[in-house]
Amino acid sequence: MPRYFLGVDVGSSKTHALIADERGQVLSFGEAGGGNHESVGYDGLIAAVQQATAQALSRAALAVPDIAGAGFGVSGYDWPSERAATLRAIGTLGLSAPVECVNDTLIGLIAGAAAGWGVAVVSGTGCNCWGRDRQHRIAHLTGHGWFAGEGTGATELIEEAVRRVARHWSRRGPATQLTQAFINLTGAANIDDLMEGLCQATYCLGASAAPVVFKVAAQGDAVARDLIDWAGRELGNLAIGVIRQLRLESAAFDVVTVGSMFDGGSPLIDPMRDTIAGFAPGARLVRLTAPPVIGAVLLGMEQARYIPTPAIRATLARTVAEIRAAQTAPTGDEERQAIDPQ
Repeated sequence: MPRYFLGVDVGSSKTHALIADERGQVLSFGEAGGGNHESVGYDGLIAAVQQATAQALSRAALAVPDIAGAGFGVSGYDWPSERAATLRAIGTLGLSAPVECVNDTLIGLIAGAAAGWGVAVVSGTGCNCWGRDRQHRIAHLTGHGWFAGEGTGATELIEEAVRRVARHWSRRGPATQLTQAFINLTGAANIDDLMEGLCQATYCLGASAAPVVFKVAAQGDAVARDLIDWAGRELGNLAIGVIRQLRLESAAFDVVTVGSMFDGGSPLIDPMRDTIAGFAPGARLVRLTAPPVIGAVLLGMEQARYIPTPAIRATLARTVAEIRAAQTAPTGDEERQAIDPQ
């Protein structure tokens, strides 16, 4: 009799559930809104996992007792003190199967690392870094950005870019085309108006402005190029912290890069790679291209003591890719769900 495994990726803006069989064949998806308890509370987390799981079970024509193991990657689950409340929320599903919950960064690692262990660095709106070793010992940073001295996601990149523009305005630093780019973006009249507006909160520059920095850097602006180089080195430093905690300096392992900032390509990734290589020469940077919810399914398999082989991982990736390709086709099927890789 086949065994079925549930994986749930609980994000801040959306929640995805995936059910696959023991061969790695995907049966169904479910979807709900965000479930990060820091923004929607534990009642919101409960609602998200219940809705997404119920959809996935219904579409697979399965029931809760059919699940042999389940894994949950939960945004906002950062500290041991949150574990009991997170498990209670998941417990409302009534699963009798073994269950594990981890921070959602870890399911990106499990999905993207060939061996299922290593380090994952997230750089999207914010940034984070988690890892696990061969024995599944976990290490992590706080995920709280500059408050904890950790950078850089798009938010921190723009904060630093504004500092560089402020130095240009006050004659404490070199001129930069970022100034004009931010004037254009905000609609400011000139640099004086820009700085006053930013300081008075008349104008706002947030994470969505990050592509502008990459564009100005590509045009040759030295300040913007240095800024992106700095961001890459900061991201490499995040990885080094987790590598040091796990004592992986001499190991060969994958560093999985997750998030939209890495769309910036080699200007960001090369200094990150060089920073890591100076400390852990066996580290290999790989980009996560599969949906992180695959990692949640693999985590669920681990809880049932079912070892996901490379063939199973390949089948999961292939069948998810097939479904995603079908979802983008003009089928008119309103039941299809969009599953994002980040």
